[in-house]
Order: sequence, then C-alpha cells, then structure tokens
Amino acid sequence: MDFARLPVGPGVRVLDLGCGGGRHAFEVLRRGADVTAFDMDQAELDSVAAMFAAMDKAGEVPAGATGETVQGTALDMPFEDGAFDRIIAAEVLEHIPDDMAAMREIFRVLRPGGTAAVTVPSFLPERICWALDEGYHTAPGGHVRIYTLAELSAKLKSTGFVIGPHHHAHGLHAPYWWIKCAVGVDNDDHPLAKAYHELLVWDIMKRPAATRIAEAVLNPVIGKSVVLYVRKP
Repeated sequence: MDFARLPVGPGVRVLDLGCGGGRHAFEVLRRGADVTAFDMDQAELDSVAAMFAAMDKAGEVPAGATGETVQGTALDMPFEDGAFDRIIAAEVLEHIPDDMAAMREIFRVLRPGGTAAVTVPSFLPERICWALDEGYHTAPGGHVRIYTLAELSAKLKSTGFVIGPHHHAHGLHAPYWWIKCAVGVDNDDHPLAKAYHELLVWDIMKRPAATRIAEAVLNPVIGKSVVLYVRKP
C-alpha cells in the first residue's frame, strides 16, 4: 500500500476489509487513524485485537487513535452507508465468487469523496501459479478467478467508482509462490521454499538497499500484486 496515495491520519476512519493477520491495520493505527479490522475469521481477529492492545501498551498508538475488530462477510457488512473515509481491500476479491456484490458493499460504506485501495494478484504471476499447481486455487477458500487490470478497473467503474492510479508490488514474492507451487503449495519444509521464505523474512525485517532496488525493478514485470486506487464521487 502506498500511503501517499491513500493518506490516513488522525480523525480518518479506515476499514481494513479482509484484514487477515492485520498488517495494514497496524500501520494505519500507527499513523493515528481510527481503523476497523474486518474479517470472517474470528481467530485472525482475536490475534489482531491482541496486537492492537500490545501496540497501545508499548506506546505505538498515537493519542486519540482507535483500533477495533468486527467479524462479518464482505457481501453484507454491518456498517452504515458512508461510514469510512478510506477502505483497504487487499487480496480479497479474488476469493469471492460474487465479487461485484462485494464491490457494491465497498462503494456503499465509503463516504462520498472517499478513497479505496483495492489489491488483487497480478495476472501473469497468478496464471503461472495456477498452471504449476491445481491445489493452489482449488483449496477451500482459494482463489476463484484471475483478474486482468482491465477487468478489475471495468468492474469497479461499473460499480460507480472513479478509477485512479495503480502500481504493482511484491516483485520478490512471485518467485517464492512459483517455488511453492512447483514443490507443493503445502510443502513448507522443502529446502528451496524454506530458504526463499527466510530471505523474504530477512528482507521484511531489514529492508536492505539491495533488495529494495531489486523489488523496484521487478515490480512492474512480475509484481505479485496490483494495487488500484479508486474514489467514490
């Protein structure tokens, strides 16, 4: 997520839709906004709530900022119309058979003039994963479609959004998933998959210049995700 394109801060209400482990929600909270972490998985939400509490105890939460968790489905969110100033929907829509219904819900709960950041797996890296391992996308809760940027943009535009800029992200992550699919997506102990995973963890923790440069070069070509910014008129 590029927070220069999705600015958040004190007084801004943010929905992290399909928050999963909560990494976007945590960053939003650190920036002083009021964030709602929303997901179907209560176990994930319990973990996110525990982290919110730990962040507050450690003094990482600016004064006045709030973090809450809410369980539910993207097809029928328990929020009023226009409840949020910003919405993050990261790697969510590819899991939902009726993605247009989810887009309509995102549109409904975003305030007029508000901005949403929608991310999905990029077409080429995702297509390679599907070709390498059927289990990658046929497992329960797996991916049900591969988006092109044109399809994603057209669907969001037909929902009512004004389409804004886009970029690709996680160029270093695509080879990891290709390895995983080649050796078995559940085979976390394979030496090659394990070694690459350790590289990614090291990169996330240390963010050395060499990998930052490498990812910047790889993102436009094999970035694992495409991030599209849209606005509600």
